Amino acid sequence: MTLALVAPPRGLLEAHEVFVKGEKPFQARARLLQALWREAHGLPIGGHGDHERLGSHLALPEAKTSLANFLTPTIAEVAKTSLRTKQRGAVMQPTRLFGNLLSSQPLCFNLFGELAADLDLAARVLRRLGRSDVAKVIAIRFEWSPGRGDARYTSDKSAFDVFVEYERAHVPTESRDSESEGRAFLGFEVKYHETLGGKPGKHRARYDEVADAMNVFVPARDALRKNPLQQIWCDHLLAGSMLLADPEWTSGTSVLLYPKDNPQCADAIARYRRHLVSAETFDAWTLESFANALRAETDATWVQAFDERYLDFTPVDDAIAAWRSR
Repeated sequence: MTLALVAPPRGLLEAHEVFVKGEKPFQARARLLQALWREAHGLPIGGHGDHERLGSHLALPEAKTSLANFLTPTIAEVAKTSLRTKQRGAVMQPTRLFGNLLSSQPLCFNLFGELAADLDLAARVLRRLGRSDVAKVIAIRFEWSPGRGDARYTSDKSAFDVFVEYERAHVPTESRDSESEGRAFLGFEVKYHETLGGKPGKHRARYDEVADAMNVFVPARDALRKNPLQQIWCDHLLAGSMLLADPEWTSGTSVLLYPKDNPQCADAIARYRRHLVSAETFDAWTLESFANALRAETDATWVQAFDERYLDFTPVDDAIAAWRSR
């Protein structure tokens, strides 16, 4: 068994106030990592739901003032501005944003916030990740939809966690010397500790209409209407509906961003790909590959801070070893 799948002992989780009944090994490890990070930084513990004290949460309202959930002042300012100017209907809750260390929403800001403030760096990072058509990043937006409930799209409340709009470069292809420049986008769904389980949302006839028009899915779609695949499908459909509704978009891709050691996410992606006849509008990247691209383009200290906060599980493994050797 790899270290990534070694569940922390219950006693260790309870000692750091992060035991949650039923959590799978990776989820328990991720929650413990956030508690250890909070403790190392001397930040007061918060609570959530039935847990008056939960080590993966910061105490509120102090966290709204300290902005400790964000890795840099720039990231904190991007998060505050995004909260203040969010789209109507956008799910961006202050308690989650400021106080939940484990949530993927503050993770989005911690990963993309500095890039939103430095679009040249964002373009270089995306090119290093294989998006050679990125000439210039125009904007990075958070919890963004082209139109919640709009019948031109998916008629639901689907939104991208992070939306990157960019200008395309001339890219040689096998069939022609180059493609025309134009507007393009990457719509990111970002996961961290999530299992992609839970009750699926209501299926809509519009989903099948968009899927038919996209012409990238195998005929059998029953599995796409259920979790763990439905959310991936809805994000993909949202991207596809944008391309269908607006010819000014010359390219668009739905990207699932996740930790490499989250087995539920990795399995869902593998299963989802089996339902595609074309992956032109879908991709999946690991958080680790994104962090590697960042390190290749900048030596800013926040990149290492991101790795320590979310991806380096050495403190968890050390804590497990110390607990077992008592």
